[in-house]
Amino acid sequence: EFKACDLDYFPENILIDVLAYLSVRELVRAGRVCKRWKRLVKDQRLWRFVDLTAWKGVTSRILWLLLRQYLGCGLRCLRLRGLLLSARGGTFLSESWLKALSTKCPRLSKLYLLHADLRSLPSCQLLPASLQVLELRGCELPREFFNQTLPPPARCVGIGRLVLNNVPSFTDQHLQSLTSWERLSRLELRDTFRVTANGLRSCAAKSGVCEVEGLSRLKFLEIGITGRQGYQLQMASLGLGAGWLGLEELSLGGKEVGPGLLCASRLKDLKCLCLWACTLSEMQVVRSCRMLRGLSRMEFLDVTFQPNNDENNTVDLNDPIPSLRRSLAVLLPSCTLVFTNCSVQTSAD
Repeated sequence: EFKACDLDYFPENILIDVLAYLSVRELVRAGRVCKRWKRLVKDQRLWRFVDLTAWKGVTSRILWLLLRQYLGCGLRCLRLRGLLLSARGGTFLSESWLKALSTKCPRLSKLYLLHADLRSLPSCQLLPASLQVLELRGCELPREFFNQTLPPPARCVGIGRLVLNNVPSFTDQHLQSLTSWERLSRLELRDTFRVTANGLRSCAAKSGVCEVEGLSRLKFLEIGITGRQGYQLQMASLGLGAGWLGLEELSLGGKEVGPGLLCASRLKDLKCLCLWACTLSEMQVVRSCRMLRGLSRMEFLDVTFQPNNDENNTVDLNDPIPSLRRSLAVLLPSCTLVFTNCSVQTSAD
């Protein structure tokens, strides 16, 4: 005889796998069903990757509730949406909450903040010391946020990867403060309009009197401007001409590709070059690659190529840019070429 199966008969491991498909808000509600579910919801396997960006209107009160009842040593990645674009406003991240987060979640390695107002925090040293990746998108920063100026109880910043996406308050002063970060190896600047070529040039890794000065440990750098039509561009990628010792990977996007290619030939240690969301001619690429004989990988992503005038208008769909492939194969015989979602402009005729 067939009988309806009750959830009470399921093993706890299977129930935890089912609960893992719920959002944070639904997970908190599920914990109110019964005592057993309340205990299961608090299992740290459900709180390794917490995404609160889809939960609009998350206040500091809700953050305290989650931290006291659910978040713990299992937390690895935390994504938060601030109140910068909310009508409520108010303080979102407080010093006391960040200190409690550091104590209760010692394994937190990645923090993503969206539309957060961080001007109430004196320094990034208040963030958990276990952080390895910090990503800020659409946030507001104080002037000395990246400085390490707090007294000795505060630890040095151990972040290895910093991503800044559409952070209008990020300036050359913030960039200069990053030179004191000892573990920073990846820096991604996307739509940071107030960073200038002089600011980038002053932070370049170069040989000093006793040691390498500037961002000496930086191995990956990304610079991209894709938004704000008509905005006065600073062309920060022109600062690459300072040399940048030890820089192995470079990613250029949007309106920074053109000036960046002009200076990329001075990067002697460059091994990987990625160009994305731009329009290029074959001559631009070939001219820049003549001095980059050490490249082992070159990637084109969402790039529109302008055909040469001496070529016919027929385009082979299997290989739309054969002349560029042949030219790069001669200049860089040991370099791997990757084309992803690229296209070729054709005339109206």
